[in-house]
Amino acid sequence: MDWDDLRIFLEVAREESLSAAGKRLKIDAATVGRRISRLEEGLGQRLFARSPQGYQLLAAGERLLPHAERAEAAFQAAGEVASHQDRGEGGLTGLIRLGAPDGCANYLLPQVITRLCAANPGLEIQLVALPRVFNLSKREADMAIGVSRPETGRLTVQKLVDYRLVLAASEAWLQAHGRPESRADLQGLRFVGYIPDLIFDKELDYLAELGAPPVILSSNSVSVQLNFLRQGAGVGVVHDFALPQAPELRQILPDEIGLTRSFWLIRHADDGRVARLNRFAAALVRETRAEMARHEKATGTGG
Repeated sequence: MDWDDLRIFLEVAREESLSAAGKRLKIDAATVGRRISRLEEGLGQRLFARSPQGYQLLAAGERLLPHAERAEAAFQAAGEVASHQDRGEGGLTGLIRLGAPDGCANYLLPQVITRLCAANPGLEIQLVALPRVFNLSKREADMAIGVSRPETGRLTVQKLVDYRLVLAASEAWLQAHGRPESRADLQGLRFVGYIPDLIFDKELDYLAELGAPPVILSSNSVSVQLNFLRQGAGVGVVHDFALPQAPELRQILPDEIGLTRSFWLIRHADDGRVARLNRFAAALVRETRAEMARHEKATGTGG
């Protein structure tokens, strides 16, 4: 079986479109379609169902997909070995796309990634901040950070770091409305939080866990929520590690209210064969934990 045909099969499976796959592969859609037809003829099986909505994998395509992904990982690993031998490089190199929820991407990862790139001049990182779960099977990213541990899929999962969430408001808001002295004082306050029907993970339903009233101002973005709070819009839940970048905010009921959550590093199972990605994952975990330890030491919040 021709590797180029498998490569085209993978892109069509991920993009569910000949034109989108062709754009990623830098070949025209008609050629992509011919190569898929040739692969199906050679296998004697239809791999995709065609419709105006795109290309959807059939049972035979689902069976082929993990084999094609393993072939891709092996091909990448072989190329990496050859590249390092040719250049004699020992550091991290090449392009890696990392997906992360926007709170992590905005307030924790910039420090971590800056240090990684400074230590590895040949490394290029694309940080994709999205308030949703990443689809690694479609190669939206090489690896992703999630707010909960996935229970399904051909994935490897490693805890990245624990973090804390706190209740906060701006100093100006507290002066205008008074500082709550108990949980009971929270009822009737103006809360900022997630748009309820856009909460993409149960771990993000913070306010329900705290028994807070419904939100008045909401966004699917942690960064927008933080900026609402900085402008004195009300009370909301904030990542503890974001507070140094929001000097206007003050914690509310710090001895009573605090939630612990975890970030998880999620990778496609077959990428365990790719040494470059393994080394990057190890460095990312090490530097993220070091950054969190520095934050806890500076703020006195470590356990």
